Amino acid sequence: MTIKEAQKIVDNWITTTGVRYFNELTNMAILTEEVGEVARIMARKYGEQSFKESDKSADLADELADVLFVVICLANQTGIDLEKALIKNLEKKEKRDKNRHKNNPKL
Repeated sequence: MTIKEAQKIVDNWITTTGVRYFNELTNMAILTEEVGEVARIMARKYGEQSFKESDKSADLADELADVLFVVICLANQTGIDLEKALIKNLEKKEKRDKNRHKNNPKL
C-alpha cells in the first residue's frame, strides 16, 4: 500500500471503529508512549538490558506499526500528506547530506 492509501485506511478505521480522533496533544502523548515501547524492546534485544519474563513476548514489528499508526493519525488530523512530506524531506536530505556522510571519517 502507498502512504496515501495508509492515511485513508487509518482515517476510515478511526471514523468507523475508533469513533473519532483523539486530540493532537493526546496523540502526541500516545506517540511518545509507543516510541518508549520500541525503545524498551531495542534496549533488550540489541542493547545491554535483559528481558523480564513479561517482556519476552514483545513484538518489535507490532510496536513499530503502532508508532506508524499514531504518526499517520497526527498527519491526518493536521492535514499533512505524508507521501508528499516524505518526498520533500528526502529531497532536502539529498541536497544537504550528499557528501556529508561520505566524508565522515567515523563512518
